Amino acid sequence: MWKMNNWQRIWDDDDEAISRYRPARTIASVLSLPYCLIINFRNWLYDQKILPAVKLPCPVISVGNITVGGTGKTPCIIMLAKMLKKNGFQPAVLSRGYGGKSVQSVNIVSDGQKILLESKTSGDEALLIAQSLAGVPVITGSQRIVTGRAAINQFGANVLICDDAFQHRKIFRDIDLVLLDSQNQPGNDHILPRGRLREPIAGLRRAGAFVITRTSEGPQTNNIIGKLAQAENIPIFMSIHKPKDIIKANNGRQWPISELKGKNVCAFCGIAKPESFKNTLLAAGAQVLFFDIFSDHHRYSGNQLGKIKKQFIDYRADFLITTQKDAIRLQEFPEFLNIICILRIEMEITPSMELFEKFILNELAAAQESKVQ
Repeated sequence: MWKMNNWQRIWDDDDEAISRYRPARTIASVLSLPYCLIINFRNWLYDQKILPAVKLPCPVISVGNITVGGTGKTPCIIMLAKMLKKNGFQPAVLSRGYGGKSVQSVNIVSDGQKILLESKTSGDEALLIAQSLAGVPVITGSQRIVTGRAAINQFGANVLICDDAFQHRKIFRDIDLVLLDSQNQPGNDHILPRGRLREPIAGLRRAGAFVITRTSEGPQTNNIIGKLAQAENIPIFMSIHKPKDIIKANNGRQWPISELKGKNVCAFCGIAKPESFKNTLLAAGAQVLFFDIFSDHHRYSGNQLGKIKKQFIDYRADFLITTQKDAIRLQEFPEFLNIICILRIEMEITPSMELFEKFILNELAAAQESKVQ
């Protein structure tokens, strides 16, 4: 099976494996050409309004990126929805439900009061968002125009947050937030499948604002992003992924993150940025005895979990910890949930959340005014 880390070696031009992956790299480069032409032509059609973007009767915020892999969209959406709720809005979150098996056009993951779907149907991120947001409906479906209308008509939503929608140009966005990982910002990157870029870097000119994520782990902006933001007058906000606490998976018992200091910890995850999870544990002072990495969105088997449990017992560690996204995929293993803890994180805009909040509220006010006229 061709694994994700093989693609990462190609994307990163891994010199250690350059001879091994040269044929695959060549094929990927060739395939990138027609893909790039199609993407550029599609964007041109939307830019020229030959393909119209449908405007819904309430403001729409997109939270997306230009690369494959995790940039922190889920914690950003949760932060954004809570901020809107605090300011009197009734937001709803729209997601494609990546990894979910439902083929319905509208899937109500949460009606804002209770969870209605499991992760296999809804997808990991959608269910995690739903579990994290009280009073906020979460809906999945391939067409955000359809799910957006459902959110407005069924739940009275007056602002829509679209998950991973920067390239989904069928729906008009009043605010386009583009997340860029501080450690892997796009620069002289290649287009898929040769590289991580979903579209050429010029597409970032459509952004309403950049949010640089995980700035506590690396540089803030590279020259290409900085120059583009200045030329297009695109505001830049910095953010960190801040550990909130750790909780017992089976009963919700909470500990402050400081509880990990000096403790022996075993950990595992199947997320896009496993190193960020490990770095958070190390920064909290944990002694990480083993760290098992699986592919992003990995569906665990009983045999795999049995091996993880055995390692935990053999090491006599204090905690066996995983991420919130991984815990979502473990609900069918209640006995395993009895022994694991979950690290919960949240996004924080630094140094001033107030500036980000002001930007969002001003943009929404302008959007609402334009819809009235």
